[in-house]
Amino acid sequence: MDWGDTLKGDFLNSIILGREKYLYPAFAVALLLFAYRSYEWLGVAFLISGAVTWALLHYSRVVQVFKKAANRPIGYVGSAVMVYSRLKKGQSLLHVIALTKSLGKSQIPHVDGEQKTVFREVFDWTDGSDSTVRCVFENGKLVSFDLARPPQE
Repeated sequence: MDWGDTLKGDFLNSIILGREKYLYPAFAVALLLFAYRSYEWLGVAFLISGAVTWALLHYSRVVQVFKKAANRPIGYVGSAVMVYSRLKKGQSLLHVIALTKSLGKSQIPHVDGEQKTVFREVFDWTDGSDSTVRCVFENGKLVSFDLARPPQE
């Protein structure tokens, strides 16, 4: 498989990701109105405290993942084949970094799209036997991945 083929985006995935930026705020406002209507200001305070708790837990996870990745060389994994077997489309970049315990070696990002800008990021992870896993992320989600192994003698 040619690396250039991995840069072709999944149209359906980009449509779903495009809608999320409108659905989540609309859901948050509806939930806020429901909390106010049910328990007035006590419900709003409870909802806001839950949102702050969720944000702090997410921040703590991000910090822990990057703390572990900081101790490893960029773009290096113990076994590229094992990483490749655990990858699934739709995983977030944070999840892949937690899986590899290393930051990926960044390739040149590509910007595409006529109506909407889609950001694609390409990262490589290589192991000791020069096997390489290349992951393509579109809007922060894994859309394709490939394993390249060196030729056997």
